Amino acid sequence: MEQRTRVLVVGNGMVGFRFCEALTEHADAARFEVRVLGEEPRSAYDRVHLTSYFDTGSADALRLGDASFYEARGIDLRVGRRAVSIDRTGKSVTDDAGERHGYDVLVLATGSAPFVPPMPGRELPGVFVYRTIEDLDAIRDYARTARTAAVIGGGLLGLEAARALTTLGLASHVVDMSPRLLSRQLDTTGARMLERAIRAMGIGVHIGHAPRAVLGDERVTGLSIDGAPQLDVDVVVISAGIRPRDELARLSGLAVGERGGIAVDDSMVTSDPSILAIGECASHRGFVYGLIAPGVVMAQTAVDHLVGGPLRFTGADLSTKLKMLGTDVASFGDPFAEGDDVLSVSFHDLVKNVYKKVLVDGPTRRVIGGVLVGDTQAFGALVKLARLGTPIDGEVEALVLPERRIETGRGDDSSAVVCSCNGVSASEIRAAIRGKSLTTLSEVKKASCAGTGCGGCVPEVDRILTAELTARGAQVSRGLCEHFALSRTELYAVVLNEGHRDFASILARHGRGAGCEVCKPTVASVLASVHNEFVLRHATLQDTNDRFLANIQRQGLYSVVPRIPGGEITPDKLIVIGQVAKRFGLYTKITGGQRIDLFGARVDQLPEIWEALVAAGFESGHAYGKSLRTVKSCVGSTWCRYGVQDSVGFAIRIENRYKGLRSPHKLKSAVSGCVRECAEARGKDFGLIATERGYNLYVCGNGGAKPRHADLLASDLDEATALKYVDRFLMYYVQTADRLMRTSTWLDQLEGGIARLREVVVDDVLGIGAELERRMKAIVDTYACEWTEVVRDPEKRASFRHFANADEGDDSVSFVVERGQKRPADWAPREAHRPTPIRLKVLGQSDWVRAMDATAVPVDGGVAFRYGRAQIAVFHVASSDTYFATENACP
Repeated sequence: MEQRTRVLVVGNGMVGFRFCEALTEHADAARFEVRVLGEEPRSAYDRVHLTSYFDTGSADALRLGDASFYEARGIDLRVGRRAVSIDRTGKSVTDDAGERHGYDVLVLATGSAPFVPPMPGRELPGVFVYRTIEDLDAIRDYARTARTAAVIGGGLLGLEAARALTTLGLASHVVDMSPRLLSRQLDTTGARMLERAIRAMGIGVHIGHAPRAVLGDERVTGLSIDGAPQLDVDVVVISAGIRPRDELARLSGLAVGERGGIAVDDSMVTSDPSILAIGECASHRGFVYGLIAPGVVMAQTAVDHLVGGPLRFTGADLSTKLKMLGTDVASFGDPFAEGDDVLSVSFHDLVKNVYKKVLVDGPTRRVIGGVLVGDTQAFGALVKLARLGTPIDGEVEALVLPERRIETGRGDDSSAVVCSCNGVSASEIRAAIRGKSLTTLSEVKKASCAGTGCGGCVPEVDRILTAELTARGAQVSRGLCEHFALSRTELYAVVLNEGHRDFASILARHGRGAGCEVCKPTVASVLASVHNEFVLRHATLQDTNDRFLANIQRQGLYSVVPRIPGGEITPDKLIVIGQVAKRFGLYTKITGGQRIDLFGARVDQLPEIWEALVAAGFESGHAYGKSLRTVKSCVGSTWCRYGVQDSVGFAIRIENRYKGLRSPHKLKSAVSGCVRECAEARGKDFGLIATERGYNLYVCGNGGAKPRHADLLASDLDEATALKYVDRFLMYYVQTADRLMRTSTWLDQLEGGIARLREVVVDDVLGIGAELERRMKAIVDTYACEWTEVVRDPEKRASFRHFANADEGDDSVSFVVERGQKRPADWAPREAHRPTPIRLKVLGQSDWVRAMDATAVPVDGGVAFRYGRAQIAVFHVASSDTYFATENACP
């Protein structure tokens, strides 16, 4: 029997794991005997999604392979073993326990270590790096006695660390000496768009300022930074870059790169032919790669070298797509290319906070690279264009305009790379699905590795899977996410029938894993819909709006919206709102739903504001929830000479009846006192229009981006019958709609449409009418104002503190005064000027216009226009007088 080649892998991170996986899956795997030394006390885990550890508290949820994975493949895994020396002559490695491990081939996958700037105070308690699960455990433990934190570093890990600290309840700041965030991925404009979104979350951003010293005697009390005021913080997390861990190589005399890293050739071989290096510890042609995708390609190249294959590593595409603090960002190709022949095509949408820039080689019309912020749907197609070098066929501006299909110049998308992290194409995903008859997303991820890196490609992977299953006539899973095979409708039935009261019991009975940002808020919504309990009982499952019972607005401020049923309000209550607004310096505005919005409240001010409002008889307006918002009314027969019914009184009764209902999406209603329809009832989720004989009931309408007129459900109803039908309609919707589905979309997807809905609600063909009414009555009878509960409970009030152990707030938000009220200062100049005449083309309109009267606002790399009553987001090509635009509603 041929003697097996001993392969010793030093390093058990993501790249080392991918190497072991690829080697043991190769046809020649039997030739090799594999042993792995891992420094950390556990097997390989997903470091890209390290921050999710704060959400789940489970290291197992991040694990890439359990004990059975290594056992089934014959891999001898030794965890908690740090290699300390290499004997190249004797071909062995000694670990920190003194054990020697022989090898025929040594693969160094030692990764990198955080770079800690040499500044005073870096050894103080309260200073951490952000690299391992142990680091996160230490941060979480220390954060229990902290209020504020600063992250040094505005790169990928730095922003992830800031999000994690915010999750722990700390007021966070990001400090970076670079002039912009994500300086290796985004240009100035893209970084500024991202910064705008991050500031809106309440995270301070201090760019262009180098940290000088960590302050404190016995523990951290602050951070001194150049050119800016001192930050008073309790925690400092350093994520200022990485350094390749090449110390073993240096000690053993292996060649290293000029800037560090173990020097390797195109086969991943070091200066010793028996030793290979892969991942962040390797220096290829003088470059050290800090992303997972190049590391995976290196691992595959190393395996191919061991089996005598031809694969060579000649460099890696650094295209990447990520979600940073809730904002999609991506870069591809060379986003910073310069030269006389390089043309820049860019698009700005200041309303939606979207920015796209594509660089094109003028003479050849080939895509060079680009940046995407806020909308990354075109990422896959643009990456393919950049990689293939296909000349652009058609208008260059189509590359960045919304709602345009990008043609890649090939007949299909088979060669398009879907997963950049692991280099998996669409054809490879389809081959895995077809070859192994896969039916679930988790199976596809495991078989193809697509979606197992940053996770940004998961929706596209899911789309491919759905198309494949549909094509072969297989049943497509409607599971909520990878943790639940049940749909929202099925989860609702489970909670209703089994009486679950918390996420943990539902997950234990019907799910797996630890949950995610999809299933957690969905389950919280279902629990609220069924049991009508205090919503903050499930605070850990909620998004920001529900967590603080208020809508988060720009610069991390919140809005306060008291309920004003039917739009009717007494002078005394109006005075109270004015007094509260003056006391706390809030911006006030009448809404389209006949309420008064108060903007600009800090989170720590919310209980005090609401205490004053509750004392005056106000209740929560649920502007933050997926629930009933408003019931708009005209003045009806009370004042109007055309009114035939008391629309105001009925609107008030309706709003007070359904104000506690939690639903898949927000709900709006209206009552008009005659057919003149002044309350716009047919543009609402349910609306009533008065007739001489009662009310006509309309359902499933909405305004917004895709307006839809409501359909007539029943005519000439008395109030009691109208409420009975609304009870049934709403509960049937709550029970059967998918997550985040509006009533209009729900009806469009309901088999049989309005006729079927009429059969269920009016004719009661399913025999469930009485049960739907009973459930609604239970919700009506158990209603309690959420803000009233908060202001009367000291423990609940304490959760709204800006800082964990103090009552003071953060006054760092800057304001300007406009039209007699304050508003947050803009992130970009607002000064307008009159442009010279331009040619302007608005999408959806066939003709060009001469925009003589457009008001232009300069922004980085382009111009935004206000033309007539519309806010127009504009990008421009090379010409200085030709623009293309999309028209959006005014913000």
